[in-house]
Amino acid sequence: MALPRLILFLGVVWLFTSCNNSSDTSPDVSTVQVEVAIESLEDSLFACQSVEAMEKFLARYPFLSQVYFPDVAPQDSSLAPVLYEHIRNTSLRGFKEEVDSLFSDKNQQLRQPLETAFKHIKYYYPRFKAPRVVTLVTGFMGSDLYISDSLIIIGLDYFGGPQATYRPQVYAYQLGRYQKEYLVPSILFFMADQYNRTDPADKTLLADMIGYGKSFEFVKRCAPQTPDSLVLGFSEKNLTRTYNSQTAIWAFVVENRLLYEKAQLVKQKYVGERPFTPEIGPDVPGGIGRWLGWRIVSRYMEEHPDVTLPELMNNPNAQQILQQSGYKGQMDE
Repeated sequence: MALPRLILFLGVVWLFTSCNNSSDTSPDVSTVQVEVAIESLEDSLFACQSVEAMEKFLARYPFLSQVYFPDVAPQDSSLAPVLYEHIRNTSLRGFKEEVDSLFSDKNQQLRQPLETAFKHIKYYYPRFKAPRVVTLVTGFMGSDLYISDSLIIIGLDYFGGPQATYRPQVYAYQLGRYQKEYLVPSILFFMADQYNRTDPADKTLLADMIGYGKSFEFVKRCAPQTPDSLVLGFSEKNLTRTYNSQTAIWAFVVENRLLYEKAQLVKQKYVGERPFTPEIGPDVPGGIGRWLGWRIVSRYMEEHPDVTLPELMNNPNAQQILQQSGYKGQMDE
């Protein structure tokens, strides 16, 4: 099974009803022209009745061999017969029908929310061109998501949610993010990479925190109606607890001089994928540094309402953003 990309999309959130992000007011994108078409390739894949038909399918969509099957070498001629034998599995065919049912209205579930999000991106970045969007079901043989500036491939089988018979093989604390509600914010999070300027010379934990914070802010600005819990992928319980405990969490980070830590192993304890952060406490979610990074960025944008999203994303100075945010672990007033 391919390593799911979404397990990298870890987030921790604060109380949505008590702590609104800086993007309270969304721009009017009604006149922005963006069109999104969803190409569903799963039916064509499962319609292949022979290895030769599978070879023709892969030839018609060469990007699948090149980028979507990371466990098979791009030039490996065995991909077609392996994939053909895979789709002949009766259980997989039943699972494919189940996924079809769960995503029975791709227009409402995918196309419309992606189109709205892309309109926001184009509002902020007028030269933006909507990427090609395709869906696929492979029984977890392919990736969960592939995202570039010109192509998005969505492995629908990963996002069936708790109703699905089969789930991706990830840790329990990661599994909650593999639901269709997380698809659009997850895609936006990875799309933020192409706009997020960072300083490669700055190896500090603070730089990592602000980098994540800027990406989460990008997601919220481009999908302003999305609850923070979906932007960051955390439960309401931990969301509330983290927000209410932020003064103590921030004090721990400052007192232990973690902001300017450069050791990778140490930094990963606070921005890496973990069920919780034992160094601070058993109730502190994993990736707490990412959450703090968005807190800082959010406060910075609140203090500087004249700063646009592109200006924020283009600012690589993490220390400046921290200083001008005025964030010291305080809750919102």
